[in-house]
Amino acid sequence: YKSRKPIVLGGIEASLRRVAHYDFWSDRIRGSILFDAKADYLLYGMAERSIVELADCLRRGDDPRRIRGLSYISSEPKKDAVNLPGFEESAADKEKFTQMFHIFYNNNDPMTAKTLMQKHGSRYLIQNPPAKYLETDQLDHMAKLKYMRDVHPFYARQGIVRALETIRFSILTHRGCYGECNFCAISVHQGRKVRWRSMPSIIDEAKEISQHGRFKGIIHDVGGPTANMYGIECKRKDREGCCTDKRCLYPEVCHELPVNHSRQTTLLKAISGIAGIKKVFVSSGLRYDMIIGDKQAGDSYLQNLVNNHVSGQLKIAPEHTETHILDLMGKPSNDNLKIFKNKFYHATRQAGKKQFLTYYMIAAHPGCSEKDMQKLRNFAVSELGILPEQVQIFTPTPSTYSTLMYHTGRDPFSGRKIHVERQIGGKQRQKKYLQGRRKTV
Repeated sequence: YKSRKPIVLGGIEASLRRVAHYDFWSDRIRGSILFDAKADYLLYGMAERSIVELADCLRRGDDPRRIRGLSYISSEPKKDAVNLPGFEESAADKEKFTQMFHIFYNNNDPMTAKTLMQKHGSRYLIQNPPAKYLETDQLDHMAKLKYMRDVHPFYARQGIVRALETIRFSILTHRGCYGECNFCAISVHQGRKVRWRSMPSIIDEAKEISQHGRFKGIIHDVGGPTANMYGIECKRKDREGCCTDKRCLYPEVCHELPVNHSRQTTLLKAISGIAGIKKVFVSSGLRYDMIIGDKQAGDSYLQNLVNNHVSGQLKIAPEHTETHILDLMGKPSNDNLKIFKNKFYHATRQAGKKQFLTYYMIAAHPGCSEKDMQKLRNFAVSELGILPEQVQIFTPTPSTYSTLMYHTGRDPFSGRKIHVERQIGGKQRQKKYLQGRRKTV
């Protein structure tokens, strides 16, 4: 097709591999996927704006290389672009790779990002600044499109896709995440600014779902990357972009973030009142530190959640309990976990319900040793009263800080050496400390 039309890459895998990156499967630094795939263009991020602009350019016969959110290969360097350490030197020198990643990470905000350039051999990867975020009315417009809520016929012929049943009647309320967990790829794909749909748009979708022929009365989820970030964002980002010297939730909730869950409580009550809807659940993960930090509406939000919107288990993701591991993950202290656990079970007892917290944990994150996992086990038994079942072994994902730690063996912010478990046997041993779910208290 290349002689007739350009080949364009997109989606999260291409997005996270748009510059030189550590690839876990081959255990080496690979160049931009544009070079490996021999494609013409790569659209990164959510790309709704970019893909429409690209289609318009191709229809007119124009040059698309000015489109925001687009990467391409050039035989010549680009003036005024920020020059990243090249692929070859990043692959050969871990300090150069770390330097490269810091620059790359800090150029993902549409308001402040610059054009990036990275040499690969005799050619250059050019990454234009990110596409501007969609506004509320544009997100609403997309939600009105005629989605089938079904598997594409091509895949339907191959059998039942059970994963669809968890999302067929779920509602996406927002995108983006300002949590910035170091192991998570959302920051460099969806962005660090939360954007949400309007309440009328969400309610209209819920009404449409209630009329669906296969709907049985249960909305399985109302949420996003983090359910309780809906309607909450820092106004400073609209003026200046994301901060480069601090984070919204780490090491604690920033005082400039106006955390107030009342809008979410109102939304959940409105959806629950729609005829034909029997139950509305929140199945997306929650940031419990935000609930604790919300002195205005946090308790009432949790009370409403416990009384009406938990399907038996509420998901939270402390990931670990040891402070130095949480610091490497960019996660809050376990003090918040203990406070939230007590609040949740107190509200559950008051409601007269049998409901539980599900704790997601990570084994073998960079910096974590078997001794750290043993301490996590002791905490889980003594403070949580269980051994969590939801334990995953850390798998390096391209373009995250935790993957950078895995590759370099260093904390990228302090430069200090850290332990990295690379052997599958060692990783499995770390996980085994928490396997099973045996109630002890």
